[in-house]
Amino acid sequence: MDHIHDEEIKELELIANKLRQHVITSVAKAGSGHQGGPLGMADVFAALYFHILRHDPKNPQWEERDRLILSNGHICPVRYAAMAEAGYFPVEELKTLRRFGTRLQGHPERLRLPGTETTSGPLGSGLAQAVGMALVGKMENKKWRVYTLTSDGEHEAGLHFEAMLFAGKHKLDNLVCVIDRNNIQIDGNTEDIMPLEPLRKKYEAFNWHVIEASGNDMKDIIRVFDEAKGIHQMPVCIIAHTTPGFGVSFMENNYLWHSQVFKEGEADQALKELQDAGKKLAAEHKKN
Repeated sequence: MDHIHDEEIKELELIANKLRQHVITSVAKAGSGHQGGPLGMADVFAALYFHILRHDPKNPQWEERDRLILSNGHICPVRYAAMAEAGYFPVEELKTLRRFGTRLQGHPERLRLPGTETTSGPLGSGLAQAVGMALVGKMENKKWRVYTLTSDGEHEAGLHFEAMLFAGKHKLDNLVCVIDRNNIQIDGNTEDIMPLEPLRKKYEAFNWHVIEASGNDMKDIIRVFDEAKGIHQMPVCIIAHTTPGFGVSFMENNYLWHSQVFKEGEADQALKELQDAGKKLAAEHKKN
C-alpha cells in the first residue's frame, strides 16, 4: 500500500462531509431523490475522485482516464457532488438536480453530462458495461482501469451474474467492482427480500479476488483500492460495508431513507448535523 499521510486522510474526510451536505441540499431543493445510498457512499466517492482515479475535469474525454461506471444510478446525487467539487461543472449547478432539462437528471445521462461514461437506470446492467470496457482495455493494452460501483440489491439481477462469469473467465485484472453493501433496498433489508449471503464466496467461486472494507472509514477505503491495483490475472471485488444515511442520525440504517421526501425541518436538521461534524473534523485537522 502506498503511504498516505494522516493529513491527506483528514482532507478526504472533509471532502466526503462536504459531499454529504451537497446531497442534502440538492435533494431537498429538487423535492425528490435518494438520500440513504449517496450519504453512505460519500467516502468512497471522495476517495475515488480526489485520490484514486486518473482523470482530468478539464478534459473529461481524456483517452488515458480511468473509467468510472455508476451502475446504481439512483445514488447519482453524490457522484454529481463529487464531480462538481472536482471541477467538472460549477457547484451552483447542483441546485438543478432533477429539474426538467437539467444536465443532472435523476439517473446519469452520458450525452448530457461530460464525465459520465454511461447512462444508467436499469439496475444490474452496470457491471456488464464495465466488463465490455475492461475487455477492450486489455485487448488494446491500455493502462487505464475500469471501476464500477454497484448496489447490493441489484445483485438480484441475473445479468450481473453473467458479467461476473465473463470477467472471471477473461481474467480482467483492470476491472474493479465496488459493492455498496448497506444491506437495504427500497422495500426493506436485502436479507429479508432476497438473501445475498454468502456474497464473498459467490464472487470467489467466479474467480474474483475479493477484498472487504469499512466503506465509511477513509483509511480502510484507500487501503483496499491500493491493494486492488496490485492484483493480477483476476478481476477485483471490493465489498464496502457502508451505513445507509451515514452522518445523519435519523437516517442511518433506516431503509425508508433509501428515497423519501423531506418533511418540514428534516433537511435543515440533517444539514446541521453534517455541518457540525464538518466543523469538528476541521478543528481536529487544524489541531494536528
